[in-house]
Amino acid sequence: MAAALQASRWRHARWFVVVPHPDDETLGAGALIAHSASKGLLAGIAFLTDGTGSHPVGTPRLAVIRRGEARAALRRLGAAHAQVDWLNWRDAHPHAPGSAAFESEARHLAQQLRRRRVEAIAVSDASDSHCDHVAAFALAAQAVRRARRHIALFSYHVWSPPHPRRRYLRTPPMASGRRRQALCAHRSQLTPRLGDGFRLPRDRLAMPPHDLLGLYEMRR
Repeated sequence: MAAALQASRWRHARWFVVVPHPDDETLGAGALIAHSASKGLLAGIAFLTDGTGSHPVGTPRLAVIRRGEARAALRRLGAAHAQVDWLNWRDAHPHAPGSAAFESEARHLAQQLRRRRVEAIAVSDASDSHCDHVAAFALAAQAVRRARRHIALFSYHVWSPPHPRRRYLRTPPMASGRRRQALCAHRSQLTPRLGDGFRLPRDRLAMPPHDLLGLYEMRR
């Protein structure tokens, strides 16, 4: 049974959201983004990859299109004015934890967390099957370790189910249909707009009105 975010110690926290690909912001953290933005508690959003792994190499302007779709989705979630960082990792080719590139990104993210006075970070769960989702979690965890301030690390699930033994918070529900409206901004993932490529399964259009955020206990 998940506890209500609004009844928890993090109800007034400043949130930062790390997203593996454009569309994961809606699928995994749409309710958190909508809620925290409405309360003035959204400190920022970082998109890890350029999203270009969804279609064949050479698909024209794919990175630009996917960035525009993400911006449109954020507007529909009520986060049009959110501060967004585009890390521009190559889709499906994440930096390895411990590598120079990974550690450089972790230091940069930690600086942003300090500068924006972040108190809680939400990122894709390490149990999600995609390598970029796993890398996003690893990056967020390393940034939290480097941030030199107390930041709670939460995960959201995109492709994996919640863990039965983890402590979860449940966000306030979104208005009916709002998450689906935001997801529909990602036309490249839902239609043949750009030709052959990835298509979100139709069952993903039936999304809950709330998010579940799993708390991780960090070892420092």
